[in-house]
Amino acid sequence: MTLLFPSFGGYMASHSLVLNNTGVTLAEQTNHSLVLDNANVTLAEPPLVIGQEFPDVETCRRTLKDIAIAMHFDLRIVKSDRSRFIAKCSKEGCPWRVHVAKCPGVPTFTIRTLQGDHTCEGVRNLHHQQASVGWVARSVESRIRDNPQVKPREILQDIRDQHGVAVSYMQAWRGKERSMAALHGTFEEGYRLLPAYCEQIRKTNPGSIASVVATGQENCFQRLFISYRASIYGFINACRPLLELDRSHLKGKYLGTLLCAAAVDADDALFPLAIAVVDTESDENWMWFISELRKLLGVNTDTMPRLTILSERQRGIVEAVETHFPNASHGFCLRYVSENFRDTFKNTKLVNIFWNAVYALTAAEFESKITEMMEISQDVISWFQHFPPHLWAVAYFEGVRYGHFTLGVTELLYNWALECHELPIVQMMEHIRQQLVSWFNDRQDMGMRWTSILVPSAEKRIMEAIADAHCYQVLRANEIEFEIVSTERTNIVDIRSRECSCRRWQLYGLPCAHAAAALISCGHNAHMFAEPCFTVQSFRMTYSQMINPIPDKSQWREQGEGAEGGGGARVDIMIRPPKTRRPPGRPKKKVLRVENFKRPKRVVQCGRCHMLGHSQKKCTMPI
Repeated sequence: MTLLFPSFGGYMASHSLVLNNTGVTLAEQTNHSLVLDNANVTLAEPPLVIGQEFPDVETCRRTLKDIAIAMHFDLRIVKSDRSRFIAKCSKEGCPWRVHVAKCPGVPTFTIRTLQGDHTCEGVRNLHHQQASVGWVARSVESRIRDNPQVKPREILQDIRDQHGVAVSYMQAWRGKERSMAALHGTFEEGYRLLPAYCEQIRKTNPGSIASVVATGQENCFQRLFISYRASIYGFINACRPLLELDRSHLKGKYLGTLLCAAAVDADDALFPLAIAVVDTESDENWMWFISELRKLLGVNTDTMPRLTILSERQRGIVEAVETHFPNASHGFCLRYVSENFRDTFKNTKLVNIFWNAVYALTAAEFESKITEMMEISQDVISWFQHFPPHLWAVAYFEGVRYGHFTLGVTELLYNWALECHELPIVQMMEHIRQQLVSWFNDRQDMGMRWTSILVPSAEKRIMEAIADAHCYQVLRANEIEFEIVSTERTNIVDIRSRECSCRRWQLYGLPCAHAAAALISCGHNAHMFAEPCFTVQSFRMTYSQMINPIPDKSQWREQGEGAEGGGGARVDIMIRPPKTRRPPGRPKKKVLRVENFKRPKRVVQCGRCHMLGHSQKKCTMPI
């Protein structure tokens, strides 16, 4: 096949390069073709001509290096200073040579003399002297801009495929690091910009909370807390009184931990309320984070329904919740509890009965399941002493979980940590903010398209309850109380207090089948008896506010007049990175967790040709 060779400086190559299994042959041909294995690459006009100009000497160096790599010959620099640049082919006897000199009175450089013909064989292997870390960084810049998570092994394979050059893993790694720094700034710069970034959040999104805390004489980063006014407004005015707390460890250059408090909107989607980054996970940092949540909600918690908080109930979280939210119901994440139960007993039948006990709505149902478990193993009694049922079982939990038994925020944090751990802290928070903006916009549009009373997920459950209601016999005791008779049992429904003796209406916020039967019998619309937090109106109110954009960092005030950073650091304070720097080498343990996470299969790389899939001992590539 015939391909056009990429141009350099607006021109094309003027002679041929033939690569085959025996090496590289360079010769003058009238047809000016480049043959790479079975691919025929046509080279048109010469890449360099006398009189060609470059804006500066650095551009000149880069252009010549790109040409040398593309045409597979080694470049040797003879002279390089402020006024001239002279280079030649490194092969002895080859006449190729270029002389570039500075133009008088202007910063540009121009080619004065050029001997553009090669008589040497060029580079005979895949390694190339000009394929430096800087060249690698420039070569992969566009790909890293699109995908910061690209792996060094993918980079070295791409360079081999596109340029016919083999680079080492460390060259690819360092090239990626240099390209990331050029695109996003350094990690150190990210911490330095935090006070100005927080000031921009408060300025562009009035009512938002953004503060950064430094510690020690060196002003090392310790804590960052951000909550946008749009999120605060949506949670207080429209979301369910339910918060999920969790964290994910970052594995960037300076480590750290990402903390998050998230609510749930009317359609059961996650609604992040507050995000924090701390230098390390500790009881002290959890106490600080939850105290900031308490300040954020302020007096509004007095008028809100009783708050339910779900977490893995680590000691630091338990103490902090008891201190700052003493009236809240603090329950276990069932993923953590069920995994502990499964690992303790290793009995599938016992685990299935355990989950039936979790979902049991009444104490009688729960006790019957406990009896079944005790028939299999008496050890469940001692296990319940470590995990009291009132912290996880629906029948005994004092709060309202609305059917949420595991932490959805865990997967969200894992994804954020995975996507952002290679970005400086400011870029990481900007990535999260941009995701929130996208979610708000999408859900605003979604909410405006709905014409029903309830959101789709609640609408589906109400319709299922109405369908099941036809199986029951309804006996009306008075205006508000009903007796619902079935073949299994009889339930009492009170439509004024919105309660059913099965307890599903109270626990899930939507009329159960018994309640639907009672409401239909007296001509009421069951949809109107759902909790307000399930209505389309509440969904629209949740996302009614906007998260405004942040100006480019070139417009931020890094050095201010000593303004306080909203309860955090002063804008003119120089914040340095934390001392929790990542140690060298591969992490000894998995620091990012997600359910069913599988470790990828190890890929072998040859130490001689740097190709993937075989070792140096089995390499068949000719030297």
